[in-house]
Amino acid sequence: MNQKLQEFNTYLKNRKVAVIGLGVSNLPLLDYLYKMSSNVTVFDDRDTKQIPKEAMDKITKYAFGFSFGENNLEKLVGFDIIFRSPSCMPTKKELVLEEQRGAIVTTEIEMLMEMAPCKIIGITGSDGKTTTTSLIYEIVKKAGITAHLGGNIGYPLFTKLAQINEDDVIVLELSSFQLMNMAVSPDIAVITNISPNHLNIHKDYEEYIEAKKNIFKNQKEDGILVLNYDNEITRDCKKEANGKVVYFSSKEKLEDGVIVDKDVIKECEDRLRKHIISTKDIHLRGMHNYENVSAAIAATKSFIDIDTIVSAIKEFKGVEHRIEFIRELDGVKWYNDSIGTSPTRTMAGLNSFDEGIVLIAGGYDKHLDYEPLAKPIVERVKTLILIGQTSEKIYEAVTNELQEQGKELDIYKCNEFSEIVEVARKVAKSGQVVLFSPASASFDLFKNFAERGDKFKELVNKLD
Repeated sequence: MNQKLQEFNTYLKNRKVAVIGLGVSNLPLLDYLYKMSSNVTVFDDRDTKQIPKEAMDKITKYAFGFSFGENNLEKLVGFDIIFRSPSCMPTKKELVLEEQRGAIVTTEIEMLMEMAPCKIIGITGSDGKTTTTSLIYEIVKKAGITAHLGGNIGYPLFTKLAQINEDDVIVLELSSFQLMNMAVSPDIAVITNISPNHLNIHKDYEEYIEAKKNIFKNQKEDGILVLNYDNEITRDCKKEANGKVVYFSSKEKLEDGVIVDKDVIKECEDRLRKHIISTKDIHLRGMHNYENVSAAIAATKSFIDIDTIVSAIKEFKGVEHRIEFIRELDGVKWYNDSIGTSPTRTMAGLNSFDEGIVLIAGGYDKHLDYEPLAKPIVERVKTLILIGQTSEKIYEAVTNELQEQGKELDIYKCNEFSEIVEVARKVAKSGQVVLFSPASASFDLFKNFAERGDKFKELVNKLD
């Protein structure tokens, strides 16, 4: 076991420890803290009846204290260390007060990064981070290196630290919530892009951007930072970087970096451009995915040979709910892009197809601006089907754009989720695609985008 972890385990014994939030990342933590003989109290916004049975069973078995419900943090007083879930913002007054009293406020993921004995690759961004993270993980495995996938996807790795060796590689997808107040950065950091997102939770756009920047702000001089040159915010992150910056781009022919040049991805070094892979050999569709592939190449080329990287890319079939092909019925192809939780994601989805598109959009309102989505819809979409809280916002933005351009578009509004598939089946013509890309979160009808996507696929597969 590495020395840092040994010291931390010794520190945990008999310490007063708070665990805030009973999500995926914190559940294994309960077992770990019990083994370390910590004095644990669990906090959660939900009432006792809403807490998952697995979590309640652990709390009861280990005789942990707990505080549940709307005002659960009122009892957050006098702790030595506090593990917050990503959804519990570090700006909450109760957390700030405890930190001022001397408590360590951290997360499972931050402790993992502090104590990991091996190379860490961290990926963040408003769009594309799961695809990029998954591809990097597959590239590392293809190279014969033991890889561990964690963060937003994979398994909570902190409790597995004792089994991780110095020759391994940890690959982490990191959200803005996980990165807020983060005091450590991965060895290789990737920012796919930054655009407005989660503004219903973050204080403002600036707070969201600064949270993302924590992925590289604590890097050392030997760190590598992979940035999207085409995104103004990420491009300018170079000014604050401590280590080497590697750009990727689909719009500029960079002198150094990785570029998408027409239908070929190339590595550029000292003004020489080397062909890496043709886009026709990549299963993923759309320029945004070629950018994700470019980011993965940039993140791994310093320690994995290009032939291995290319082999992994050719085998990679993509990630569920991301422009996922479902089926073809009567000449119409159906795609599930439930991960499209923001306008920029849906715009990327629209740009992935040359065919006429029947777009299904709408969902939970994260207080995002839908005006930028209106023009791509008017230019690319043949029929628009709307549902959910944001349907009026999208409708208003699109109708304004139609009036400005003097165009017409068939728009349908649905009240029930099953209706969107029924309407799409009636209006879609042979040769077109039906794209379910909501440009909105799922929380008005579903617990997350995956549940929403699964339901959409279920309905589509029932069609005859």
